Amino acid sequence: MTARLLERYRQQVVPELQRHLGLSNRLAVPTVKKIVVNVGFGRHVQDQKMQDTVVNTLARISGQKSLLTAAKKSISSFKLRQGMVIGAKVTLRGVRMWEFLDKFINVTLPRVRDFRGIDPQAFGRSSTLTVGLREHTAFPEIGSDEVEHLHGLEISIVTTARDRSSAERLLAALGFPFVHRQAPVGTDR
Repeated sequence: MTARLLERYRQQVVPELQRHLGLSNRLAVPTVKKIVVNVGFGRHVQDQKMQDTVVNTLARISGQKSLLTAAKKSISSFKLRQGMVIGAKVTLRGVRMWEFLDKFINVTLPRVRDFRGIDPQAFGRSSTLTVGLREHTAFPEIGSDEVEHLHGLEISIVTTARDRSSAERLLAALGFPFVHRQAPVGTDR
């Protein structure tokens, strides 16, 4: 069984991007490589109940077990010791990644409070888009009545695009709502 967004990518997005980017080979068209969902424990590093809540939330949102991340080095001002558990993450690939991406675009983003679109500046130095959410309750799997502690999360979408513009075009073709800012009136941009 294939995901709905994967079928759309294969049938509509690939020919459109191939034509726009001037690529002769379909395999050279950029695609989504993986999605990483990350939660840092922050000030709740010592709170085991909060950590269990985060791990449970990530499992419900992504459909797979999360990996606990540890501190790489000690930082005394933050009271961190090397090897201390400081967060959790899930890496999605394959069909599960496409299903998560479809749910994120069509269900979760419209449920985010005061959402006006994704700023294209959210791309890093490479072709990776990172979106942060302040509340995990935007996901449909999490009921607002069962939440004790709110926590944010960060979603990184890694693409195979060679530059930011082709990565932005790929994600826009998949349905990402980007905000395109216009230059202020009276400026020479």
